[in-house]
Amino acid sequence: MRIVFMGTPEFALPSLSLLLDQFYTIPAVVTVPDKAQGRGQKTAFSPVKSFALDHGLEVLQPGSLKDSAFLARLAALNPDLIVVVAFRVLPKEVFSMPRLGTFNLHASLLPKYRGAAPINWAIINGEKETGVTTFFLQEAVDTGSVILQARVKIGPDETAGELHDKLAEVGTEIVLQTVRLVEAGKVRLHDQNDKEATRAPKIFKEDCRVDWRKSAVAIHNFVRGLSPVPGAWAMHNGRVIKLYRTRIAEGKGGRGEEGSVLRADGDELTLSTGDGAVSIVELQQEGRKKMGAAEFLRGYDLKVGELLQ
Repeated sequence: MRIVFMGTPEFALPSLSLLLDQFYTIPAVVTVPDKAQGRGQKTAFSPVKSFALDHGLEVLQPGSLKDSAFLARLAALNPDLIVVVAFRVLPKEVFSMPRLGTFNLHASLLPKYRGAAPINWAIINGEKETGVTTFFLQEAVDTGSVILQARVKIGPDETAGELHDKLAEVGTEIVLQTVRLVEAGKVRLHDQNDKEATRAPKIFKEDCRVDWRKSAVAIHNFVRGLSPVPGAWAMHNGRVIKLYRTRIAEGKGGRGEEGSVLRADGDELTLSTGDGAVSIVELQQEGRKKMGAAEFLRGYDLKVGELLQ
């Protein structure tokens, strides 16, 4: 079976690697165009492109998925199936091309968390469980008929980065199982219930500022749901401070304005919230490396009563 694989980030790599290991024919991979990154604006490849080049696979990088030259090349590859893992929204001209269809791996239990950031929003919203879903693509985003799902527990202190890695591994097996079902003609589809749908829109920098008026639990979930990227942040004396790990500080709230420092000594940096307090475990001053609270406090002057805003 000829499978064209479409993906961009590291989340997609385990699935692509396993399909190759199982001796499926991958005539090409499709990924995003190269981008200039960093201070030197050096050209950077997507993780999927780097992997594909290392394994001698053809790489297609269309600026537009409706580009006539791209569509012609894709048709010439004669794919039986397209597998999509963390890529872009596909037009009908693309997803309807293979004779066996196009399926996507999504990092949630659809119809919950439709959108670009399902892992982040599941943690921000305090979910105890999430998972992965494979589904056949339709024109409306993340609405297609479900093929397979797998459930995954979310730990109380688990970050988005940690959950990302866990889901990538679980998703790899679900992708392989889905390919085998499609190949054997044994797929049993389940329609999504749109009434149960929730949104997981893309998260921008301005969305990541901590609101200290919220509860300690909500702030803890917010920080870990954005860690390590895009990263929750607050301001102190005109400087951006990113927060990566917190813990709920039992019995240390109720004093001072929300966002005020309750303790800043040794290895403890505790701030007041709307209903209690949180201790910052790992953070990063703008222009510096990420560090624990003890190291941060040794090099940063932060006094009790001062505000992070």
